[in-house]
Amino acid sequence: MFQTAFQTRKRRRPDVTSTQCHEEVKFRDVTLYLVEKRMGKSRRNFLTNLARSKGFLVENVLSVHVTHIVSEGNAPQELWNWLEEQNLREPHAKHVLNISWFTESMSAGQPVPVEMRHYILNPALEQRSCPCPSAKPMSTVSPYACQRRTTLENHNKIFTDALEVLAESFEVNGNQGSSLAFRRAASVLKSLPVVLKRPEDTQHLPGLGEYSNAIIEDIIECGASSKAQEILNDERYRTLKLFNSVFGVGPKTAGSWYYRGLRSFEQVLTEPTITLNRMQTAGFMFYEDISKPVSRSEADALKIIVEEAVTSVNSSATVTITGGFRRAKEFGHDVDFIIRTAEPGQEDGLLPMVIDRFKSQSILLYSDFQESTFDLRQRPNHQFEAMDNFQKCFLILKLKRDQVTDIRDGDEVRDRGQCRDWRAVRVDLVAPPIERYAFALLGWTGSALFGRDLRRFARLERGKLLDNHALYDKATNTFLPADTEEDIFAHLGLEYIEPWQRNA
Repeated sequence: MFQTAFQTRKRRRPDVTSTQCHEEVKFRDVTLYLVEKRMGKSRRNFLTNLARSKGFLVENVLSVHVTHIVSEGNAPQELWNWLEEQNLREPHAKHVLNISWFTESMSAGQPVPVEMRHYILNPALEQRSCPCPSAKPMSTVSPYACQRRTTLENHNKIFTDALEVLAESFEVNGNQGSSLAFRRAASVLKSLPVVLKRPEDTQHLPGLGEYSNAIIEDIIECGASSKAQEILNDERYRTLKLFNSVFGVGPKTAGSWYYRGLRSFEQVLTEPTITLNRMQTAGFMFYEDISKPVSRSEADALKIIVEEAVTSVNSSATVTITGGFRRAKEFGHDVDFIIRTAEPGQEDGLLPMVIDRFKSQSILLYSDFQESTFDLRQRPNHQFEAMDNFQKCFLILKLKRDQVTDIRDGDEVRDRGQCRDWRAVRVDLVAPPIERYAFALLGWTGSALFGRDLRRFARLERGKLLDNHALYDKATNTFLPADTEEDIFAHLGLEYIEPWQRNA
C-alpha cells in the first residue's frame, strides 16, 4: 500500500538555478528579466536557458540591475500594475518590452536595437485625466472623443501624422494597447482650434503621455519626428503594412508571412506552403483596384446601385451611406451602407436577395454573407473590437466608369496597362432590425475612436453599456430604446455631435 502511494506521487521538478556560472556573459550592458506572469514557469525557464546559452545575462529576481524587462501575454495595464506592486525604483527608466524584442535578439544572437514597436507603454502615462477648469483654455478639452467636435480641418497635421505613424507601427505588430494610446493622443490634437507652437502648449491636454510629448517636442524643435521617419524607413514596418493592405489579411497573418522570410506579394503567391482563403484570394486578385481610394463621386454612384437592388427586393426599405463618407470625407478605402426596413422582421433574408440581384447584373466579383446571430436579450459587448451580430455582407462590386459622374483626372482605371470600363470596389452592407437601427447607424458611422470613447464614457461616467446593438442601464437593468442617434446621446446626457464632427 505504501509502495503504491509512493510510486504515484509526483516528484517536484527542480527549479532552474538563479546563477549564471556555466555560461559566458557576452553582453554585460544588458540584463534581462522575464516576467513569469502569463508566460508560465516552464516557458520562462526554457527562455532563460536559451538566452544564457547565447551569452545574455538573465536575472531571476527583479532588481535595480535589470535593464530590460520582457513580458509575454500581459495586457499593458495589467503588466504596469504588477510592476508598481514590486516597488521597483524608477521602472520607467527601464526598457519594458514585449516578447518580440526577445525573439528577434535570440535570432540575431545579440541584443537588437530597441524600437518603439517593442515597448509596452504605460496606459496611465498616455491617458492622463483632464485637469481642473482653472488651467489654461485648452485644459477644457475633454478626455473623451465623444465630447469633442472634430472636423476634417486639422490645425496640427504635422504632429498627428507622426503620432499616427507610431500608432500604425504598433498596430501592424499586433500591439493594440500602445497603438490606441498614440491614436488617442492624435485625436486630441485634431480637435484643437489652434496650432501647437511650444511644448508647453500640451501641458494641460488629456491623453498626451511622455512618449507622445517627446514626439511633439521633437517636431517643434527640428521640424520633423526622427522616430516617425525611422519607422517609415524600417523594412519590417513597410513589409507588414504592405501585407496588411490586402483584403482579408490581418496583423497575425502578415506577421506570420514576415517571420517566414517573405517580403513581397510575389513571394507570398509563389510560396507552396501558403494556402489563401477566399477573402485573401479576392484581395490579391483585385488588389490594384481596391487598394486605391474610393472617391465621393464613386460612392454616390454605388449608392444608386445599392438602392436599386434593395428596393427591387423591398420597395419600402431605405439605404444610408455610413463610415467616412457620412463624416464628410472625400475619399475612403471602401463604402459602407446600412439598410433600414419599414417593419420589424423585414430584414430577414434581405441581403441574400440583394446579392442575387448583383449576380444577375453581372457586377458581383466577391461576396461573403454572414447570417444574423443577434439576440434581443444579450447585453452590449464590452469588447470594442467584436463585430456586431447583425446580418451583413462584405462585397467586391464592379463599378462601371459611365455610372460615375464628375470623374476627375487620374480616376481612370487601368488593368495591367489596358483600359477597361470598370473598377472593383469594396462594399459592405448591414441590415439591422428596425428597433436597433439607430445603434447600428451610430456604430457604423464612426470614427472608430469616437465610438470607442462613446462606449467608454457610457460605462465609466453613466453606468451604462453601449454597443452597435443596444444601450443598457445597469442601475435599472433595462434596455433603453432609441429611434434616432439623438435619442442615444440624450440617454447619456451628452450634447449631440453631428456626423461631420466625429472625425476623431
